[in-house]
Amino acid sequence: MTALPGKPRTVGPAGPRAFYTRLKRAWDRPLTAYYIVLGGSLLITVLGLVMVYSASQIKALQSGLAPSYFFRKQLLAAVLGGGLMVLATKLPVRAHRALAYPLMAGSVFLMCLVQVPGIGVAVNGNQNWISLGGPFQLQPSEFGKLALVLWGADLLARKQERRLLTQWKHLLVPLIPAAFLLLGLIMLGGDMGTAIILTAILFGLLWLAGAPTRLFVGVLAAAGAIGALLIKTSANRMSRLACIGATDPGPGDQCWQAVHGIYALASGGFFGSGLGASMEKWGELPEPHTDFIFAITGEELGLAGTLSVLALFAALGYAGIRVAGRTEDPFVRYAAGGVTTWITAQAVVNIGAVLGLLPIAGVPLPLFSYGGSALLPTMFAVGLLIAFARDEPAARAALAMRQPVFVRMPAGVRRKTMRRRVKKRPSGER
Repeated sequence: MTALPGKPRTVGPAGPRAFYTRLKRAWDRPLTAYYIVLGGSLLITVLGLVMVYSASQIKALQSGLAPSYFFRKQLLAAVLGGGLMVLATKLPVRAHRALAYPLMAGSVFLMCLVQVPGIGVAVNGNQNWISLGGPFQLQPSEFGKLALVLWGADLLARKQERRLLTQWKHLLVPLIPAAFLLLGLIMLGGDMGTAIILTAILFGLLWLAGAPTRLFVGVLAAAGAIGALLIKTSANRMSRLACIGATDPGPGDQCWQAVHGIYALASGGFFGSGLGASMEKWGELPEPHTDFIFAITGEELGLAGTLSVLALFAALGYAGIRVAGRTEDPFVRYAAGGVTTWITAQAVVNIGAVLGLLPIAGVPLPLFSYGGSALLPTMFAVGLLIAFARDEPAARAALAMRQPVFVRMPAGVRRKTMRRRVKKRPSGER
């Protein structure tokens, strides 16, 4: 008995090349950057809340507070930051540009208030906080990062529209003096970590503006000379520089924090000791819920947890670069590039310090570490990326196709449907 010929089977491509093709096709979709920024930032924030709760319980108990004290404050900041993120996604580009100058002026004013005796508050030797009453404090320098991004993006966009960026003086003035003003106010309080991130944002904006290599070398040499002078004149900064790659606390336990951060990562193994089971947070590792929360993550969630966090930040950075590269609006390009530089540079500085590859700069891990002053402007900046990614022409078209369209039918016209018509039975019929 002969078999009947059937429909020929279609054999699709298989193997790594096919997987790469499908992956590339998925990355090239219009809404990829939108979903990566939205999903990645939310995942980082939620995981950060979990780790803040785990890492801060012992610190809270040692301070005579409730175990969930720091978590509740961070949760409140996350809720407020979520509102700011939604607001940023709803505002049009012209509103973001109009916000740049008031935000810049307000940040400078608040950073000046930090240096006023009785208003400014010193934390860990750095005078960069303002007390808001009770347990709440504000760090104006965190809002200075957002101010520099928006103000610098608007300034460069207006100069590009007038074709002025081909001249050095328009690249440098007033962007460089304004950035140096912010850096000077920050360094008056001794916060060199935030100054490094602000410098990275400045270089990112200059790079996007097409600054020539000679200008980069000159500005980088000047920044390096100033940084070396500030490090050389501070014993605390010199000790932090000496702790790079340290495996022993050293004389006077000057490298205690750096070494115990490595201990926490090393004891986590591949899958960690379990959520809440960290040993280093019991007083051995200073700042377990702020600057060194990545070390506690490695101890409790292991290599798998730390690689997941790194992958989320890498995806967020990729999406930001994609948004900046695909837009035709100069302001959107500069703002998206500035936000991406800010978040990725701060993540690199924080994680590099925990790994012992960079000096401890005292900057939090964006969206992850404890600190409302850092979380609020960062979530607003993420909202900018979401708005920019959604406003790409291809992304707008894709979103419009996915929204259901409800058409009101005229009177007397029946809507076509797949449902079978059933004759209505008269009343009383069985």
